[in-house]
Amino acid sequence: MQVITDLNAIPSGLFASGSVVTIGAYDGLHVGHREIIEQVTKKAQVAGQTSVLVTFSPHPAHILRPTEAPKLLTDRDQKLRLLESTGVDAVVVIAFDRIQAEETPEAFVQRVLLDALNVKRLIVGKDFCFGKDRRGNVELLSQLGAQFGFVVEPTNLVAGHDDVTASSTYIRSLVLNGDIAAANIYLGRQHELIGTVVHGDARGRTIGFPTANVEVPKTMCQPGDGVYAGWYVRAARDGQPERVYPAAINIGRRPTFYVDAPVSLIEAHLIGETNIDLYGEVATLRFVARLRGEIKFSGIDELKAQLMLDIANARAVLNAS
Repeated sequence: MQVITDLNAIPSGLFASGSVVTIGAYDGLHVGHREIIEQVTKKAQVAGQTSVLVTFSPHPAHILRPTEAPKLLTDRDQKLRLLESTGVDAVVVIAFDRIQAEETPEAFVQRVLLDALNVKRLIVGKDFCFGKDRRGNVELLSQLGAQFGFVVEPTNLVAGHDDVTASSTYIRSLVLNGDIAAANIYLGRQHELIGTVVHGDARGRTIGFPTANVEVPKTMCQPGDGVYAGWYVRAARDGQPERVYPAAINIGRRPTFYVDAPVSLIEAHLIGETNIDLYGEVATLRFVARLRGEIKFSGIDELKAQLMLDIANARAVLNAS
């Protein structure tokens, strides 16, 4: 898969036979997204052309309306890693800023789709909008396609689960409400968060349940407060392969210890491990299921008893997944 971040540095001949293109934010790369990408790759193969996904970084909403911007299901690197398994030939990442936001739809089509990608077929969602003032839509694209010789195929896909349309917005609502099991169905994979292990107050270690305090960028969509069964992934490093550990993951403000904590923390207890130095590492958390909501306990003994139950429940869920 070619990743193109500079339209002036496209490998020679890559789009000589034309391309089949889709465009969008593609946040989460959920099952609906994958259906569109599958259409793109199959039609490109039949036509002997190059399959291309055009996306934007950062997410346009973070530039256009930063105070209302959605939390992200995937950051740029996660998205690119997930795209590697789709079979798409090339991914074009357009740097989105205020200047890009002022580009007209006609100028974008000429500069990106025609001049750079030699587009022959464009597949987008029926409600796709782009360009200055979001004036670009399927109707305008169809007019430009007729003028410049490319076909526009609008599509409206359903995830196939309870007849609910797969959308990043809907999946975010599931994640934020803690409904990880449902979110994972629409994602077609386990929801991930990636962050750095930082020092906390070591309360877990003092009561016999050490945790890794994972600091995640504020732009990412983290599950609602509660306890989750999941996986803790240590990246390959120093010649060691990637390691995956079962984990009980707590997200919350720890009301047993703090009356009014300002933010929720993400703490992962690696089941069966008590003495691993994780500080400073980049960790990936994969969420499988929500076990319970956050609880304020009357004391340490009650908390420890519940933690033992949480670990047992997490182990049972993960063994069954």
